[in-house]
Amino acid sequence: MLRDYLAELPLIAILRGLKPENAEAVGHALVEAGFRIIEVPLNSPEPFRSIEILAKTMPRNVLVGAGTVLDPQQVNGIRDVGGKLIVMPHADLEVIKRAKEQDLICTPGVATPTEAFAALNAGADAIKIFPAEAIPPAVVKAWRAVLPKDALVVPVGGIKPDTMKPYVDAGANGFGLGSALFTPAMAVEEIGRKARDFAAAWQALSAA
Repeated sequence: MLRDYLAELPLIAILRGLKPENAEAVGHALVEAGFRIIEVPLNSPEPFRSIEILAKTMPRNVLVGAGTVLDPQQVNGIRDVGGKLIVMPHADLEVIKRAKEQDLICTPGVATPTEAFAALNAGADAIKIFPAEAIPPAVVKAWRAVLPKDALVVPVGGIKPDTMKPYVDAGANGFGLGSALFTPAMAVEEIGRKARDFAAAWQALSAA
């Protein structure tokens, strides 16, 4: 279950632009910092290869999958290389349906309560609030008042270590982290440092 992977550190690493030759090293840097969920967007170079490498080389308690999944047909390919997570920028009910038919975890992107309820009713394991820059914590709090209490809410887009608290106070369960954590130009050491900074920020929030 997605909730189990989020339990220790509810931060999702979004590795847009990752190249296969760097996948294992980047993955280990993230895991060493405490990350347990890694997403490779399909508009990256050779994404299926990177997902396959990560699925084979990361510890068993790490959830690996794909982001920017736009077509139900892509779900099968992700499953075939060992991916277990399907993340989308939108709430395509056919993609959600295919993911759940394959027993994969699915987190669609939503920007309205209508999309959020439709995605959850279709079997989504969490809703990805996207883009978070356009959906401030006050809106998330309003959604939380009407969404099912057990729904997992994960803002994605522009999140930094110092911007997490207002969303957590509003009811966010975790975050997807993009360019503030990883870009293809970053050295592995820098990615590891940024990952540790995010982990420390989350732990500080949890301890408060």
